[in-house]
Amino acid sequence: MYDVIVVGGGPAGLNSALVSGRQRRRVLLLDSGSPRNAPAEQMHMFLSRDGSSPAELRRIGREQLTAYPNVEVRDTLVADAAATSAGLTLTLADGSVVQSRKLVLATGQVDVLEEVEGLSALFGRGVYHCPFCHGWETGGLSLAVLGHELPQVMQALYVADRFSDDVVVLTNGRPVPEQAAARLAAAGISVDERPVARVEGEAGAVRLVLKDGDVVERQAVYHRAPTRQHSDLAERLGCTILPDGCVRVDEFQRTSVPGVFAAGDMARLEALPDALTFVITGAADGARAAVWLDQELFREDAGLGG
Repeated sequence: MYDVIVVGGGPAGLNSALVSGRQRRRVLLLDSGSPRNAPAEQMHMFLSRDGSSPAELRRIGREQLTAYPNVEVRDTLVADAAATSAGLTLTLADGSVVQSRKLVLATGQVDVLEEVEGLSALFGRGVYHCPFCHGWETGGLSLAVLGHELPQVMQALYVADRFSDDVVVLTNGRPVPEQAAARLAAAGISVDERPVARVEGEAGAVRLVLKDGDVVERQAVYHRAPTRQHSDLAERLGCTILPDGCVRVDEFQRTSVPGVFAAGDMARLEALPDALTFVITGAADGARAAVWLDQELFREDAGLGG
């Protein structure tokens, strides 16, 4: 019986395991090895690590966990999870079973990209999802925004306001939302509703090849893709899921299931409109979850109640 099992080896999971390990808890970190930001070469807005590689951050994080013999790391998928009267029971991909008093879900989300040939190959390397993460580097460049949903189209207004005076919207064969059309026109942002056949090129020189043969050349592309949960463990456990697919947590990172916490971009407070996708906020969520679950364990062991 572990004190804490953490599922997910990104910033949220690593930091949660670190904080719990430093409190001398017996911790098991389970990592499938497929982080959302794997395509990205740099991360930003992380004090002292701005511009560093996300992969390097994960490597350092795992290396630092080795200083704590009470923290175990396994590279494996979790096939199933269940809450029982004795705690949390997880079934791993190889059929083995592990148990824990507390569980931190830090499994993240997956970007569901537009079905355009070549888009996934350039995602994070010429095609970007977040102007907070990549806006500075794309400042002054010719930009395209790919998408037709209102949040995607509104991103064009945002990057035109902050980073570039040369922005076009490509809707891939669908109309612009009526409430956005006048705003785009007023901002001088042109809209191309023709279908896109493929995306090709490299960072700094991206070509969007339209199905009629025309080519739109841009130095960078933004595509705010919808997301889904990377894992269905929260759903299997019965955690409350918000309409956008995020797991609902409270100010302590607790889900609706006793003993189960969630951290990182997979979860958010109900009062917030979106889950933050920044590396630094994921790490902060992981620390917050670890602190409060440790207090729960302490109170339980001391007979102090919840």
